[in-house]
Amino acid sequence: MHPRKLLAATLVCLTLAAPALSSAQQAENITINAKAATTPFPHFWEQTFGSGRAILALRDSYRQDLRTVKQATDFKSVRFHGILNDEVGIYDPDRKTVAFAQMKSSDVVTDGSGDYNFSYLDQIYDGLLANNVRPFVELSFMPKKLAADPNKLHPFWYKPIVSPPRDYAEWDKLITAFAQHVIARYGIDEVATWKFETWNEPNLDFWGGEPKQATYFELYDHTARALKAVSPRIQIGGPATAQAAWVGKFLQHLKDANVPADFVSTHVYANDTADNVLGTNENVPRDTMVYRAVKMVHEQILASPYPKMPLIFSEYNASYANEPNVTDSPYIGAWLANNIRLCDGLTDSMDYWSFSDVFEEQGVVRTPFYGGFGLVAADNIPKASLNAFRALHRLGVNRIAVASDSALATTANNELSIALWNYAAPIGTGATYTMPTGPAGPDKVFHLDVKNAPSKTAQLWRVDWNHGNALKEFDAMGRPQGSLTRAQIDRLQKAGAMAAPEAVKLTHDTLDVTVPAQGLAVLVFTK
Repeated sequence: MHPRKLLAATLVCLTLAAPALSSAQQAENITINAKAATTPFPHFWEQTFGSGRAILALRDSYRQDLRTVKQATDFKSVRFHGILNDEVGIYDPDRKTVAFAQMKSSDVVTDGSGDYNFSYLDQIYDGLLANNVRPFVELSFMPKKLAADPNKLHPFWYKPIVSPPRDYAEWDKLITAFAQHVIARYGIDEVATWKFETWNEPNLDFWGGEPKQATYFELYDHTARALKAVSPRIQIGGPATAQAAWVGKFLQHLKDANVPADFVSTHVYANDTADNVLGTNENVPRDTMVYRAVKMVHEQILASPYPKMPLIFSEYNASYANEPNVTDSPYIGAWLANNIRLCDGLTDSMDYWSFSDVFEEQGVVRTPFYGGFGLVAADNIPKASLNAFRALHRLGVNRIAVASDSALATTANNELSIALWNYAAPIGTGATYTMPTGPAGPDKVFHLDVKNAPSKTAQLWRVDWNHGNALKEFDAMGRPQGSLTRAQIDRLQKAGAMAAPEAVKLTHDTLDVTVPAQGLAVLVFTK
């Protein structure tokens, strides 16, 4: 998680006046042959989502949102911070000592768990698996009684300890016991499908070791070797850095130290700066920053001792700051579609942060639209971003090349799916949402020429300011702050529902589709 997120709640509103735009429509001609050659198109953008810290997974609201997003995307796993936090209760070596001191020696019975209590961990993971979602296990943060410096805290609201361990032998025992326990409970065939990731963003203030890189590599080495000693089938990776950092040096370290890894992971946000991510002095726009980072890391892997190492961007989003005009708005639809177009083939997984606003890094949520990272706002209110993911889930698994930077065409099971979008930058920036006084740009008309379509009719799904956008209804309600009434929640849930599809028809193999600025449209032709 990017530390600047913590500052977002106190950002001064920097809302800018929208530039004057021509009301004239733009137009683009696109030809698509449904029987053209294809390339594989795995849905790498909807395999894993992030979420609030581990303990929140015990809440009914969290699990309700989990089911909502699972139904929309069929995602496979969820990553969160803090499975080792004291609130989860795994590590407390004094607990057993105190309990046994109160018992006669003849009454002492051990369950083999030693210093560890996996009760909450079991409830967290059981809850995920019951919904057919696996854990993406981020091993963080440091239990207080294992920390070299228990006062080394991150400034998140829940104050995780970011210290290195006081004793690596104790850390190794904890990681070993963790792995042995989940294998005993869920079986090695299941656990072997999970990803285990060492820590979170150690290049920032989430890691208190100094120097950061060398001490993180030490933590990684111990963690990877401990896990692999339990079972070589466990998948372990890192460095889980912010701003796409350290990957090349991490891979070289693996080679030099003969340390195992099954994947590399790193993070990027679309409003990260070029100097921090790319090491250049550029003004990289929000719609291409993620692609530039993914491409850079992909090329670093190709040039490394492990050119076939899988790449996972285990955290990304359009903004690390709380910007309602970005993450709460329909803007995400066109931004996401364009990232999918650009990053296809460069990464194995891109894990959107996060699926739900059941999330407390800056404290308890006060309003459903504050620029949270989730697809679902507080009170299970679907955002336009959820509907964007829902629409793009309808794309197929084989991609047809299209000569356009605003379209994707795919096939699967006698279906042809076409995504069209009209990207426009957010109107204004900052932590305070200001309702647009006009469109973010002109409409765009796509003149489609579709050859060999499986049918002449299609369903057209839309996500834009007027379709599947609860934020519009929130504005109409006067943007109430604080707790909402049940009636208000009901109105917002209905307004945020995916808009019903339109029925459209090809005429002489042609069709015109108009998409407003920041809008996304997905056509599905079914035989």
